[in-house]
Amino acid sequence: MPSVRSLLGLLAAAAVCGAFAFLGYCVYLDRKRRGDPAFKRRLRDKRRAKPQKPEERGTQLWDPAKNKKLQELFLQEVRMGELWLSRGEHRMGVRHLSNALLVCGQPQELLKVFKHTLPPKVFEMLLHKIPLICQQFEADVNEQECLEDDPD
Repeated sequence: MPSVRSLLGLLAAAAVCGAFAFLGYCVYLDRKRRGDPAFKRRLRDKRRAKPQKPEERGTQLWDPAKNKKLQELFLQEVRMGELWLSRGEHRMGVRHLSNALLVCGQPQELLKVFKHTLPPKVFEMLLHKIPLICQQFEADVNEQECLEDDPD
């Protein structure tokens, strides 16, 4: 039994020594990195040229409060969705309501309204369409960014 206990003690001591060695190496590399003048320059440049997050870009592009045309588009899509739903054309209605959801400034609130006002079948169709809407939006934004970045 004493040999198992001493073996566990040796393993624990080795683990502690390994942890201290690893921490020491981390401190050494951190000091070396921070002392490098090129690192400081790169860090300063990175902070100055901080890119916008994709979420911020999306809210700036699609904020109806800032863009009158988007407000008009939103209202038109809601009206068209209601019109198609009243005619019994659920797929066309869901297509227009999903477009309204895309340009809406507060999509979560609009979904709550839709949940209470739409028939359950139509609301479920709308929920199934949301991932497709997001993919289409991302593709459109990426295409727009590529066109803006292209010097030709």
